[in-house]
Amino acid sequence: MSAKVKLRDLIDEMEMQSEEFEAFLTKETGKVVLISSGTFLAAEDEDFDRDRLADWELEEVDTAIDILENDHKYAELPSEYEINEYNMMERFCFSLEDDAIQSALLNAIQGRGAFRRFKDQIITLGVRDEWFEFRDDCYKQIAIDFCERVEIDYEE
Repeated sequence: MSAKVKLRDLIDEMEMQSEEFEAFLTKETGKVVLISSGTFLAAEDEDFDRDRLADWELEEVDTAIDILENDHKYAELPSEYEINEYNMMERFCFSLEDDAIQSALLNAIQGRGAFRRFKDQIITLGVRDEWFEFRDDCYKQIAIDFCERVEIDYEE
């Protein structure tokens, strides 16, 4: 039996994604677990010395082993690359009806420093609230699509 997950919890975890950790939804409990890349390496190493680790590290290694051996019990959350916040910013720009604001934001997201310039411009142009509403809707849809793909019930 699968747990029902709260979309907000999934969204919070997706927003915190990084290259150092992978996030997995435990289908039975609805709990999200984070596993570091190094922990997966240790879990795959048959000669791994468990005596060198603290209790909390052992727990993470055991969870990683369980994920590797029982992948049907877990679903990997979309990574930061699958989420693609740059694409969200670009889609937001094209969603705006004001051509001047759209143009200014499209210019802001070109090249190095795009995220910083975009954040500065949404404040300057007075569309900060609209951006966060758009961004939240994108994350919500990603979370819904994820739940449907892995056949997990969800609630708002």
